[in-house]
Amino acid sequence: MLVPSRRRLRIEVLIVLGLSLGQSAVYSVVQLLDKMSQAPLAQGTSTLNRSQSTREYFDLTYQLLDIAFALVPVLLVFYFLTEQRPAGLRGQSAFGKLGFDLARPGKDLLQGVGLAALIGIPSLALYAVGRQLGITTAIIPSALDAYWWTVPVLVLSAIRHGIVEEVIVVGYLLNRLGKFGWSVPLAIFTSAVLRGSYHLYQGFGPFIGNAVMGAVFAWLYTRTRRVMPLVIAHALLDTVAFVGFSFFGKAIGLG
Repeated sequence: MLVPSRRRLRIEVLIVLGLSLGQSAVYSVVQLLDKMSQAPLAQGTSTLNRSQSTREYFDLTYQLLDIAFALVPVLLVFYFLTEQRPAGLRGQSAFGKLGFDLARPGKDLLQGVGLAALIGIPSLALYAVGRQLGITTAIIPSALDAYWWTVPVLVLSAIRHGIVEEVIVVGYLLNRLGKFGWSVPLAIFTSAVLRGSYHLYQGFGPFIGNAVMGAVFAWLYTRTRRVMPLVIAHALLDTVAFVGFSFFGKAIGLG
């Protein structure tokens, strides 16, 4: 088995983050500064799922393309994690290394649902507090027009976010930081801060909330070595937010 050097691994991590959530973090900081330079954060708006065309099927095409291409860095992660071994020798798969498989579907599902419930209610409370304090923008989870495909696309978008964030920011990043010799607490802190940073465009409240969520998720990963429950929890949280807002947002005075 070929063992890559730490220098090569650092370059690898920078490439993965530069193509995915590290890039999002940089844009998020710039967007935050842009909003703060125009008006108080409380007057700002953050829209998570935007319509990209006024023509129905072009909008659908753009949405599906966004989802598909967002998953490419995840494929790159699994490629980098695939070990090169001599012919005839088999090792643990890249999916198995991160626990992104169907080895224990029932337990992963139960843990994912439990995590979603644990994180969901405090997140709503933190959003309300952030709005009251003026440190959080108004968040619109979905601004898609009402088509037959709107709900399926929102669900796919939620799954996409769950896979991209948990695989890259938790499973992959903790794996690589461990190979750099970082301590577990420092690796968890770094993962959590990165998660919070690419939500900064929503304000400081979401930064704090997502950083706390990131610390909990990363700590759980160090105990189980499985990202699948985290992916399920994240996908459920986003599905409820995206689809729930789509159906009930205007009815309860949001948006």
